[in-house]
Amino acid sequence: MTEELKINRAIRSFARRSGRMTLGQKHALSEYWPLYGLDYETTEKGVSAAIQNHDAVILEIGFGNGDVLIEMAGNEPDILHIGVEVHWPGVGRCLSIIDRDKLTNIRLVSHDAVEVMQHMIPAQSLDKILLFFPDPWHKKRHHKRRIVNQKFRDLAFKLLKPDGHLHLATDWQDYADHMLEEFASDQRFSNCGNSDGFAQRPNYRPLTKFEQRGLKLGHGVWDLMFQKVASE
Repeated sequence: MTEELKINRAIRSFARRSGRMTLGQKHALSEYWPLYGLDYETTEKGVSAAIQNHDAVILEIGFGNGDVLIEMAGNEPDILHIGVEVHWPGVGRCLSIIDRDKLTNIRLVSHDAVEVMQHMIPAQSLDKILLFFPDPWHKKRHHKRRIVNQKFRDLAFKLLKPDGHLHLATDWQDYADHMLEEFASDQRFSNCGNSDGFAQRPNYRPLTKFEQRGLKLGHGVWDLMFQKVASE
């Protein structure tokens, strides 16, 4: 393997935070991960088994504390929601609420989302991919770490069903413009937004407390919606 390939492989779209886990979060991981968690593996077996009894499947990348994931799953009990998050405190909190509310239509994975998409999810199995407020990596020297790139587009195209949707949202205008540019020339996706390329927030995407606070301060939020329009 060349040195260049080693460097490229090491680039991640996230930085692991060393957040301290509460006793409740640790308990949730111990007790509820076997019920709602999927261990990372380089096979599609686990996800394939989870989606068998569901007609529709949604993947949310980077669910944080799980507020959006939990609310959407509660509103859509017949849809399987697969959430990916690398930070264990957020996973533990999410598991506590999943079990409290008895949400049987959620499965969690704690691993690099790109590798999960590469190895765990069957082709053309997803109705929708959600990527809400990913790390914008706003410094120019860190732009290479942004998750929305050619590789991400290729994986989204591979995993979405025909006519499936990809929904992105960010509160960084520079990243919103970057997302728009990434998809502008990709003939495999159709932009479902307005004339400027951006979409209105659909009712199914809940407003988080963080987002509401930002909007009150006059901060912008940009939603982007794309539909898969071709098949391989």
